[in-house]
Amino acid sequence: MDERLDKLVEKLDKKLLEKYRFDTQLFAALTEIQRQTGILHDDRPICPFLRPYFLARSRYEKIKHAAETINLACERLTEVALENAEILSEINLTEKEEQMARIEPRYRGLCVSSRFDTYLSGDDFKFLEYNAETPAGIGDQMTFEKVFEKVPEVQEFLTENKHWLPKPHYRLLEALVAAYRDMGGKKEKPNIAIVDWDDVSTVSEFEILRECWLSEGCDTIIANPFELEYDGEVLRVGDFTVDIFYKRVIIHEFLEKFDETHPLVRAYADGNVCMANNFRVKIPHKKTSFAIMSDEKYEWIFTSEQLELIRKHIPWTRRVRDCKTTFHDKNVDLLELLRLKRENFILKPHDDYGGHGVSFGWENSASEWETLIENALKDCFIVQERAAVKKTSIPTIGEELSMQSLNVDFDPFLFRGKVDGGLVRLSASSLVNVSAGGGETALAVLEDF
Repeated sequence: MDERLDKLVEKLDKKLLEKYRFDTQLFAALTEIQRQTGILHDDRPICPFLRPYFLARSRYEKIKHAAETINLACERLTEVALENAEILSEINLTEKEEQMARIEPRYRGLCVSSRFDTYLSGDDFKFLEYNAETPAGIGDQMTFEKVFEKVPEVQEFLTENKHWLPKPHYRLLEALVAAYRDMGGKKEKPNIAIVDWDDVSTVSEFEILRECWLSEGCDTIIANPFELEYDGEVLRVGDFTVDIFYKRVIIHEFLEKFDETHPLVRAYADGNVCMANNFRVKIPHKKTSFAIMSDEKYEWIFTSEQLELIRKHIPWTRRVRDCKTTFHDKNVDLLELLRLKRENFILKPHDDYGGHGVSFGWENSASEWETLIENALKDCFIVQERAAVKKTSIPTIGEELSMQSLNVDFDPFLFRGKVDGGLVRLSASSLVNVSAGGGETALAVLEDF
């Protein structure tokens, strides 16, 4: 981070600590804003911080360029996988997932919205995963900004320093409508259904998006997959005609309950609803996609620019299997490497979310790690080289306001392949994830640094 920016932020933090260290009334007021606006994980406010995360414009632009370029690599990988049985096998789609992936989405590009989960370390950064399915958190920025409106020192800081605050909830709506137009949709203000299971923890975000889109003139409802009906021409929820199906339900969970006869699948296959994101995104969403992208034998898939940024910003990744492979230009036995260097590696299931099933070699004993490897061999797991992450200090609300040194990831959102803002997550643990106890804050990009 730029030294001048560091000093400005340190000065702000000092002001906040001096004034608000024991201000429990303010802490309660900020928590209540989150409770009223619904930015909670279960019943826990997810922003216990007293300011946004500040990112210099020059750094933001570097991350933006890399994310947009590697997004194109993900699109290219998807095209190749649908034509190449070997590549598709490595991705490890289920039979149902492959069947659905072959349905033509009928709009330009692959993902209407997506997100790279990213660790920052000095001037470097690594994309750990690509959430091509249904990235959460797009509605959080606007609520966090409301929280910080109650902190005069933060508002003064923003007034004194030229900055930009992203509006991803509007970019998402623009992207959804643009995909709808690609399909030939004619309504000036199409109807949108936000669809997921009834009991998900992110329902408050759906309410935020619904209110936002209603204010823009797009009738929007929140529904679950069981409520959909299709008459061969129109997809409906009761009397509500669905023009855009904003899919928040996870594909493999949907396919565990339904097949090609479900109203959504029939309407989508007929081209009578704009589904975003579509079933095809499951290909780059699988963590096995990074195993292909980081393996030298698949370099032929990508352009030279894509390869340059893949090598720089995607950690070494492989499917866990008993095999020979390469590691930093050396031929190695994969399982032997994992056993000898466990402190350097992470094991992840190839298709899960919320940090489920993720194991860190440096947090396990040799015997525990051996058990984890054996279990990984029985299923489809990937192993990824540990990425450096630089901690950041930020004023954090607890019994009192204190400076906490936390791991931070900045996860840029992409809308039809173009970055606009991102999720900022902070945690004391190696797993920087809200569902695993971490928190979030707003992003503010400061200009001229």
